[in-house]
Parts: sequence; structure tokens; C-alpha cells
Amino acid sequence: MTGFVAIIVAGGRGARTGLDRPKQWETLLGKRVIDWSVDTFLGHPNLLELVIVVDDLTIATSFPSKTKVVCGGGTRSASVRAGVEAAAAPDGTPVLIHDAARPGLSLTMIDSLISALSDHDAAAPALPVADALKAHVAGRLSTVPRDGLYRVQTPQAFRLGEIRSALEAPGSFVDDLEAVEAAGARVTLVPGDPRLHKITYAEDFDLVTRLLSPLQSVPRVGKGFDVHAFEPGDHVTLCGVNIPHTAKLKGHSDADAAWHALTDAILGAAALGDIGDHFPPSDPKWKDADSGLFLKHAQMLAEKAGYALSSCDVTVICEAPKVKPHRDAMRVRTAELLGLPLDAVSVKATTTESLGFTGRREGIAAEAVAVLAPLA
Repeated sequence: MTGFVAIIVAGGRGARTGLDRPKQWETLLGKRVIDWSVDTFLGHPNLLELVIVVDDLTIATSFPSKTKVVCGGGTRSASVRAGVEAAAAPDGTPVLIHDAARPGLSLTMIDSLISALSDHDAAAPALPVADALKAHVAGRLSTVPRDGLYRVQTPQAFRLGEIRSALEAPGSFVDDLEAVEAAGARVTLVPGDPRLHKITYAEDFDLVTRLLSPLQSVPRVGKGFDVHAFEPGDHVTLCGVNIPHTAKLKGHSDADAAWHALTDAILGAAALGDIGDHFPPSDPKWKDADSGLFLKHAQMLAEKAGYALSSCDVTVICEAPKVKPHRDAMRVRTAELLGLPLDAVSVKATTTESLGFTGRREGIAAEAVAVLAPLA
């Protein structure tokens, strides 16, 4: 593969994020947004030159010495012109022009774009429009056909001499492809990458963080454990099911040891503390509370953190009452509460062979494992 030039456009204030400084200088997973693209370009063996276009040259020292930092113009098109003019490679050299606000660049995407230039004048990554489109004109909505419509991303690839000539036209362009389209260039689109999502609004930082996290596709597992002693009563509550017994479980809430363990397992998998942090027994409002409230709240907190409960396994440890006759009802109740398919919920029971406090029939223990899957 021949060598190429890369230009990162890093000017602009990014006011729509509502942040105090431009988005490209904000931290994302331990490094600045712009540095994600800088590091990827510098990591490609065929990179000849990296030009970074900024608003303020005083930040030039914050980049590796092999980069060239230049000052841009009042518009994006003016900044691209400045970056292209600063490139010293021959006119026939491939050049990739990239927005600093798209940190999800990969070496594979670079190779795909450069390869596309072998029989085209320009190339860009693009994703087909999947959502319904509506036009709002004069107070009326009308449907816009989405067939053949694409969301075009960056980097966009050109030959250096051709994009330089195209940018000599006055005015601003919606993107760099528009500059060569008017000249009749042969443009192709290569499959885009969701990780190239552009950071525009504050909430985009959370989305891009999940997309770029090295662990974003890895499930998370949590384990919970709970114990409750017996006291006088006529039933115990396990997984939301009342089971007749000669005693009940002692606790501030309904003392559902099985659901308490599962609540802790979910919180643990999402690294969100434990049940006591969220529902302290010292708080009178949780007196005799249905433990389903705790379990559902833990699930909601996990989803806010970017994870969905995909399966769970609960083990009840006691000599009595007998859990097996009620096991299916416990699974159904848990699955219904959590919105899971029945085959994603396991409930088991065991004894300690008359050993320990459960063996002496002083109470019930429960263990649970929860598996959380990253939300798309």
C-alpha cells in the first residue's frame, strides 16, 4: 500500500455540547478526544504526514513531534484548505481528512478508504439511514423516502492535488465530498462504522464511551449473598412467593433473602455498591417493603449505567421449608418482574446436611449470580 497524508480538523468551539471547552479537548476514556484519532493515524505504518488544524497554535506542543500543527480559518472549509496547503506530499498522494470529534477511527477504516481510491477519485464511510424521515414545512409533516440515503462520516479520502483544486472554489461546503462532487469526481461510499459517531451533544460522550470501551462487548457478572433468621410467623417470602412455614424470616423489609441476594448480584455486576447503600435498614420507609421494589430499582440502575440484565441464577439454602414445590412459581414471579424470558431465570435449592445455622433451622441463606450484557 502506498503512503498517505492525514489531516485532522480540530477547530471550532463545539457550543452544542454545552461544555466549557471545545469537545475535541475533553477527556474520553483517559485521553483527549482528538488523541484517539491522532494515535490511530500515527499507528499506521504507511502514514507519511499528519497535519492537525487548530484554532490556537499555543497547543501545538501537546502533540507528538512528528505532527504538523497549523492554524485554521473561520469556517470548517477554510480550516480544511489550511490543512491541505500545509501538506508537503506530491499531488497524487492519498489524503484522509478527518473530524477530531469522531474518535472511533480504526486502522481497518483507513485501509478501506485508501483501497477505494484505486478506482475512484474520492471515498467516504457511510451508514444507511434506518429511521423514518419527516420534513416539517409550514406546519405540516411529510414523509421523506429514505431509499438511497446515507449518513456520511469521516475520514473522507481524496488525492491531494484534486482536493486542493476543488477547495479553491469560494464558499463553504457541508463536507469535503461536496467540494469534489461539483467537479464531477467519481465518488464511492464504503461501509461506515458506528464507532465513528460524531460527538455533537453532551450525551454523545456517554454513547461514544460505550462504543469505544475495550470492555463494551463483554458481559459483566455479579454475585450476591443474603441471610435472614427465623422468627415467629406462618410463612416465608422467597422470590416474591409466600411459602407456608412454621416461622417467618426476620428483617426490616419482607426479608426475601432470595431477591435480596439477586439485588446485590445486579448491583455488584454494575459496580454500584450493595443493597444497604440504596435501601438502608435504618430508613423507616422501607419497613415491611416488598423486596421487588429493591430488585427492580437495581435493574433500572444497571440500565442507566449501560447494562441490561440477561440472566440470573438463585440458590436458596435451608433445611425447611421445602423450596422445590414452589420453585417454578418463584422463577415465573422473578421473570415477570424483571421482564426476562423464563429460561433466563434459574432457581435452585439445597441444604447444608444439617450443618451450620441453616442446618439447625435457625434461618435461610441465599446466593445469586446475575449476568449483565452491555446495551447496544
